[in-house]
Amino acid sequence: MMTEAELLEFKEPEPKLIPGVDGDWEVVIGMEVHAQVLSESKLFSGASTKFGAAPNENVSLVDAAMPGMLPVINEFCVEQAVRAGLGIKAEINLFSVFDRKNYFYPDLPQGYQISQFKHPIVGEGEVIVDLAPGIGRRVRIERIHLEQDAGKSIHDMDPEKSFVDLNRTGVALMEVVSKPDIRSSEEAAEFLRKLRTIFRYLGVCDGNMQEGSMRADVNVSVRRPGDGLGTRCEIKNMNSMRFIQQAIEYEARRQIAIIEDGGEIDQETRLYDTKKGETRSMRSKEEAHDYRYFPDPDLLPLEIEQAWVDQIAKSLPELPDAKKARFVKSFGVTEYDASVLAAEPENAVFFEEVAKGRDGKLAANWVINELFGRLNKEEKSIDESPISAAQLGAIVDLISSDEISGKIGKELFEIVWSEGGDPKKIVEDRGMKQVTDLGAIEAAVDDVIAANPQQVEKAKAKPNLAGWFVGQVMKSTGGKANPQAVQELVRKKLGLE
Repeated sequence: MMTEAELLEFKEPEPKLIPGVDGDWEVVIGMEVHAQVLSESKLFSGASTKFGAAPNENVSLVDAAMPGMLPVINEFCVEQAVRAGLGIKAEINLFSVFDRKNYFYPDLPQGYQISQFKHPIVGEGEVIVDLAPGIGRRVRIERIHLEQDAGKSIHDMDPEKSFVDLNRTGVALMEVVSKPDIRSSEEAAEFLRKLRTIFRYLGVCDGNMQEGSMRADVNVSVRRPGDGLGTRCEIKNMNSMRFIQQAIEYEARRQIAIIEDGGEIDQETRLYDTKKGETRSMRSKEEAHDYRYFPDPDLLPLEIEQAWVDQIAKSLPELPDAKKARFVKSFGVTEYDASVLAAEPENAVFFEEVAKGRDGKLAANWVINELFGRLNKEEKSIDESPISAAQLGAIVDLISSDEISGKIGKELFEIVWSEGGDPKKIVEDRGMKQVTDLGAIEAAVDDVIAANPQQVEKAKAKPNLAGWFVGQVMKSTGGKANPQAVQELVRKKLGLE
């Protein structure tokens, strides 16, 4: 893995201010991200965590809070939390405590949630948010604590009744609490995206926001630049980058309008209405003491050994920032291209297979522009690509060796995408090889020049028109002539050198 000193350096962005009636405002954002631990069983029971099961199918007696049922800690979930903490360079607390967070909700059978309060398993860390090449935001992480998820209330199956599905009850969550270091809606979305990428690399959360595996509560306040923190409002249960940005933009302007009108901001919990594009009040914000936290009497304090933490640290994979820096250094790609290639672990693996032993920049261009572009267009993941890394690598080899041109390469890409097969054999069988015989190319250039005397005179007066002759030669050779050779011969024949 790359050392700390080898990671790409960055500077913080210019302040993004919101103009008000009588001056500029700054938005201040902190986030609480709930990430479902990637584990086959729940935090305190052996029930399955599989998504999509029939309602109340994955429920144990512990999850249903049957009398006398005691929770038993899932060691693997603890290990996953430690991995997450190490992945964001956080302090791992060898002593932590599980608490009861007391509140009533229909889909919380116990009447309390087992969480962590004063003694979380992971302490302070950081996430570097990539905003543009060379530009980033260092977001400090206050803590990560383990807790169990609640169930789900369903209100749209009957006009008079609500239903409760307890499948999610007891599923292990990591709550990642950031400091109020984020300064724009774009930064908030990128923070969540970067955290998701890190967790996916680590294998601690699949980051599937559509399935609820990752969601965020967003704390928003506004202030005059340089002033202290304002009163914050919390926007609950956001599971879309786009909606997070929209909600922050609306909420910041709502608060600015209230303050400029002489009012005060009430600290409260709000929801974002995606149809109306606005936040609305849900309830006044509870303080921590309202939950009446106390250590769970059924669970002993959690004590782990430093040797175990060290062992987990040794097993960590190369993480996104280190991988991005290595791609720039080893393959000669731009920082932007490295960010795109390293954004998903599967994409990074695919690129490395294509680029191994080849021109890294050329490989990156084909992976990003042709492959990723086509996958996005057809809404496919890299795992669903009809073209393998070996096939795309073969196309890059054919271009690098001048056996085919870039234009023919795109035609070959379409054939392999639609029909499959060995790219090299396809080129041989279909006569797609690039014409590199200078004699044949020169004859084609002579023919085009001889057939277009008026264009010759125009090109001599305006040398930029030489490109027209290049296009005609490429057309006459079916795109198979070596473009560089054609350009050189055209300019030489027209006397433009």
